[in-house]
Amino acid sequence: MNSNYIIGQIVTKIGNIEQVSSVWSYSDILSTIKVRWSLGRMNYIVKPGLYAIGLPDESSDVFISCNFKLSFDYLRRALLGFNAWILVIDTKGINVWCAAGKGTFGTTELVHRIKVHELDKVVQHRKIIVPQLGAVGVAAHEVKATTGFRVIYGPVSADDINAFVSLNYKATNEMRKVKFSLMDRIKLIPVELSYGKYYLLLVPAVFFILSGFNPHGFSVDIAWNNGGKAVLNLLAAYISGCVFTPVLLTVIPFKRFSLKGLFIGWMIAVLLLKINFLGNQLIEVIAWFLIIGGLSSFLGMNFTGSSTFTSLSGVQKEMKLSLPLQIIGVSLGFITWIVSKFI
Repeated sequence: MNSNYIIGQIVTKIGNIEQVSSVWSYSDILSTIKVRWSLGRMNYIVKPGLYAIGLPDESSDVFISCNFKLSFDYLRRALLGFNAWILVIDTKGINVWCAAGKGTFGTTELVHRIKVHELDKVVQHRKIIVPQLGAVGVAAHEVKATTGFRVIYGPVSADDINAFVSLNYKATNEMRKVKFSLMDRIKLIPVELSYGKYYLLLVPAVFFILSGFNPHGFSVDIAWNNGGKAVLNLLAAYISGCVFTPVLLTVIPFKRFSLKGLFIGWMIAVLLLKINFLGNQLIEVIAWFLIIGGLSSFLGMNFTGSSTFTSLSGVQKEMKLSLPLQIIGVSLGFITWIVSKFI
């Protein structure tokens, strides 16, 4: 992992501590774009430990971060102009919110890092600022009893840290709200698209080849004429679930993400029908509605893992009900489409 964000060292009672920049380099920006597309995501980490922002001393604030580098980068950028310490705990490269749910951003690891990095010798005060999204994993009273450090829960967004500190470490109601704006959802779309890269290669190729079959055998000309439409229909289903559903999430009139994806998928299918991309036979049109609707429904439901609108129990309940129906729908659609080739 490129460590060009490290710009020097700070001398402390426990030795030299690496100083990091609050300004993103071009390398940081490029790496952020790549990880947004899930390139190198599993290795995008920061070494756990204590870091310095600016020129902190024994009275400077201590902010807690996970070791997913994107989260660490947003925190250090938000601390521009601060003299502070960042204690990075080992969350196995997972962001704060997900790590808190999995238990890796938790009391045990936080206590371990406070002790192993001798935080009590670095600062005179006894308070640490933990991101609010990590609160579910951290028992403040246990941290206090074990280390003597009082946990202060910071705002949801790192961008609010400056205002939070200015308000004497008090978060307003707005700072406590977990937002999931259009821009937040758009940022997640590249990752959603990248999950299906094998689908985008293999499945359309299979449909393209199968498009050439007819009652008289296989025809290359028919494959070229009909295969392109089949590929575009599949791509439309993919875009419908991965792009349109997240973008239009708040205005689609259903609570379940699977129904949101199904609704958008069928709206796209209607448009494709209007331009004669679903075929001329009723049976083929029905097949494509089943395929497009099922795929878009599944991909839309998959977005629940990125959403702030759902709970783990709610997701599990929806998947238990919807996944079998999606599999049946797509399977029936595929079989019906094959049958339509020979009628």
